[in-house]
Amino acid sequence: MNYAAPWWLPGGNLQTIWAALQSRRFLGPQPVFRRERWTTPDEDFVDVDWLVTDDTATAATPLLVVFHGLEGSSASHYAEALADAARERGWACAIPHFRGCSGEINLAPRAYHSGDFAEIDWILRRFAAQRGGPVMAVGISLGGNALMRWAGEMGAEARQVVAGVASVCSPLDLAASGWAIGRGFNRLVYTRMFLKTMVPKALQKLEQHPGLFDRERLLAARDLYAFDDVFTAPLHGFKNADDYWSRASAKPHLHRIAVPALALNALNDPFVPASSLPQASEAGPHVTLWQPAQGGHVGFPSAPFPGHVRAMPDAVTGFLAAQL
Repeated sequence: MNYAAPWWLPGGNLQTIWAALQSRRFLGPQPVFRRERWTTPDEDFVDVDWLVTDDTATAATPLLVVFHGLEGSSASHYAEALADAARERGWACAIPHFRGCSGEINLAPRAYHSGDFAEIDWILRRFAAQRGGPVMAVGISLGGNALMRWAGEMGAEARQVVAGVASVCSPLDLAASGWAIGRGFNRLVYTRMFLKTMVPKALQKLEQHPGLFDRERLLAARDLYAFDDVFTAPLHGFKNADDYWSRASAKPHLHRIAVPALALNALNDPFVPASSLPQASEAGPHVTLWQPAQGGHVGFPSAPFPGHVRAMPDAVTGFLAAQL
């Protein structure tokens, strides 16, 4: 990906924040979604938002599945931008929400996490069973790590489900990214933003399931490590935050991926240290690494002012289109 940020947006933080809050998300009309609720094998639910199109799309139309990032949804800037790019290519697009991210708290004691490849597997296989045409998947940040973790776990079997996958600005080394987001400006801005929604949802979960975790420890959490240590890790079968970050990271599994895969990471991403990114020798022959110098975290804004965020969706869907 040959990307250069506008001169008026220097640095990873500006490219991240401006893209999310001010840049244009779509070049056509605003994407409209139709919601569909799926019952999970454990009697919980996942809400899937389908892009509404005016054309004659059928089950044979290529489908782009977008897995959102931490606390994201179909309303996230990248989700609308990817839906717009898919529509332009004549593809169908669906955005499954991780549990608790669709605006309604889920039912089970569990929520979602960065290495949830079992949930990814169930969702993608259901899409594949419904469709007569190819299925492609892109995961953003947390969703991208989970998707790549799935692809590594599945190996050659992934080809029976998807034609290709892509991760965008994903923390493939969760410990390195957890360290980065817990310091300095990142801690003051991004960590507070995430905890502002994560803590209330965790408390709702405690009301549903009394005794699920230590309420006082949760209220004392001031970074993602502490939150994951008291909530995310024990609820999803991990010993603690260190065990979760180690076992859920996709980076050690990239060499096992046997389906066309793209890992796109900007070198100035404030969440994902450049030193933690995989090298070609670690990724394996089926994984393509794009590591542009600029872009921030799921930013990649382009001129003219006030900018738009179609550079990333156009590049990623272009990669996936080449796999069809």
